[in-house]
Amino acid sequence: MKAKKIVIGAVSAAMLSLSVCSLAPVFAAGETVQISVGKAEVKAGETFSVDVSLANVPSSGIQCCDFAVKYDSSLISIDSVKAGALANTAAVKDDPSASMLSIFDSSIDKEKGIVTLVWSTSLEDSSYWMNGDGVFCTITGTASKEAGSATVPLEIVPTSRDTFAGSNVQNDVISVGYFNNKEVIRYSVETSNGSVVIGEGGNVSGNTEWGDTNEDGKVNISDAVLIMQSIANPDEFKITEQGKLNGDVVDNGGGLTNMDALAIQFVEIKTITNKELPMSAIELDALSN
Repeated sequence: MKAKKIVIGAVSAAMLSLSVCSLAPVFAAGETVQISVGKAEVKAGETFSVDVSLANVPSSGIQCCDFAVKYDSSLISIDSVKAGALANTAAVKDDPSASMLSIFDSSIDKEKGIVTLVWSTSLEDSSYWMNGDGVFCTITGTASKEAGSATVPLEIVPTSRDTFAGSNVQNDVISVGYFNNKEVIRYSVETSNGSVVIGEGGNVSGNTEWGDTNEDGKVNISDAVLIMQSIANPDEFKITEQGKLNGDVVDNGGGLTNMDALAIQFVEIKTITNKELPMSAIELDALSN
């Protein structure tokens, strides 16, 4: 039997009549999947990104999952959702149904403040399923310019829909599991919510360590390298919002550039100390000549 796919999106928000939730499930004893959302710190009006991750994934793998992230749309907007490494299994190219319906799908309801997330493959071979722990997706958004100082919870909740088409019964569970012949096997789920902490300006946390981009308590060449890596390959090398604030040491407020990396290298070779940071581009140019 092929698992029926869950369909969401701007064009179609209806679910197919058989989904992970529409059949009476069998719970996998002693197996609990952890879903967590990261935390970000950002100034009002600036962008942020957080990872949604899965952990403790059982060895049997995940064939289907279905949940949402709720947020306060008056304080932040969600602009995009990108599948993470965990969701990019071989099913993306080998599942014949993927040409019609994406293996990973997301839908952003900006008015209600809900991001719906679904992953499902019709392939019964578990080698195509999500296995191991990792980043399921990355959510990118923007803090409102009028937000002031605020903490916005990113709450993991069940997808808002009927349990199946025409049931008129509201779904109230987070579904993570797989099909075994005619049975739906569902894992127990534990959640860890995230947040976006918005500051009105300057240092978000009130504890800037100028130059400490990787937040290890030191200012050295590794901080400069991280900046250059993040610029060259932002998908692989990520810096927290506090790290970005710490590393923005040249013309502070303009965002991370290779000039910031250069200034930190001058700290490494003891031409200056991090107490002399931040500095202007003119001051940096004088050091370089």
